[in-house]
Amino acid sequence: MTETTRRAVMLGAGGAGLAAVLSACASYGTPLADPAPDPADPEDLAEDPYAEEEQAAPEKKKKQPKALADTSEIGEGKIFKGQDVVVTQPSEGDFRAFSATCTHQGCAVASVSNGVINCPCHGSQFSIEDGSVVQGPASEPLAEKKISVTEGKIRLA
Repeated sequence: MTETTRRAVMLGAGGAGLAAVLSACASYGTPLADPAPDPADPEDLAEDPYAEEEQAAPEKKKKQPKALADTSEIGEGKIFKGQDVVVTQPSEGDFRAFSATCTHQGCAVASVSNGVINCPCHGSQFSIEDGSVVQGPASEPLAEKKISVTEGKIRLA
């Protein structure tokens, strides 16, 4: 006669409990959520209580980047160190933007006057019209930056 040990009884009961839990969790093909409506079937869309809300929701306005300045603040040119950009106005209402880093040795440009952007480190000067070198030692123009001007505000594009 074989004796049933306490360990065997406990393992058997644990296995039976595990089988009961697993079978209770099985879905046997029953979906837990409604299937997505077929956009080609108008009846599917009509049954969706959220379909009208989605269609009626207003389009969100694209948030514009923060303005660097008002156009009235630029004068001949203005340097924005935090954004590494210099905005110039070669003629009334014509705005341009360039990197504020000198192409000679990477110094920050310091001023805009008399039609040029001035670098204090070695005396390089750049045109406010196109960023080209007016006076060396820099040999490369300032990199152009894209800006947008709308409603009197200048923004990086």
